[in-house]
Amino acid sequence: MQEFFLAMPVLLISMVAHEVAHGYAALKQGDDTAQRLGRLTLNPVRHIDPWLTVLLPLMLWFGSNGQFVFGGAKPVPVDPSKYRSYRSGDIIVSSAGIVTNLLLFAAFVLLAVLIGVAGNSFQVDVPGLALLQRMMFWGIWLNLLLAFFNLIPIPPLDGSHILYHLLPPRLAVRYRELSRFGFLPLLALVFFFPQALRVFLRPAFFLFETALVITRPFALTPFPA
Repeated sequence: MQEFFLAMPVLLISMVAHEVAHGYAALKQGDDTAQRLGRLTLNPVRHIDPWLTVLLPLMLWFGSNGQFVFGGAKPVPVDPSKYRSYRSGDIIVSSAGIVTNLLLFAAFVLLAVLIGVAGNSFQVDVPGLALLQRMMFWGIWLNLLLAFFNLIPIPPLDGSHILYHLLPPRLAVRYRELSRFGFLPLLALVFFFPQALRVFLRPAFFLFETALVITRPFALTPFPA
């Protein structure tokens, strides 16, 4: 339960930042839909979705005995018809959340190191700093998971928008038809093809191991396996 309460706030912040980034990027591309609806805010209340933000993380956490957690905030509404350039606007907006999670990943690595330096140098409130650092470790992993999971090229994930614009027009139209099945193809990947999912997430595992190499000399407590 301690790990649950350390991971959940970081997951919520990271999911909200992901969605706000989409809305802000859309605004810069000419679409003010998210701004008009009050979604360009870090107030988590405006972004909570009962299923994605609450029930799904709880089910995954307790169903995996604390080994896996994932979720999402309520998707920020955008109107691509308002983009100054549909193609470049869609790619930029779709990439914005992923880029934000990668930036948060780097920020959490830095914070984990700084907390470790403080704990080892000053020996001030080491137990409290150790818990705070564990939260930073969760931030490292969860932001990598959010970034590379959303890069999976299956609708409605962000990666599908990017791939759509890289395909030949006729093939792109047929590819986009997958969106009519909603989350079913994605759920099939998660539950029936876990090895394929691990292939898509391999960069996340690699970067996480790299982050642990960087932060391990400053660790005040081992990160949970």
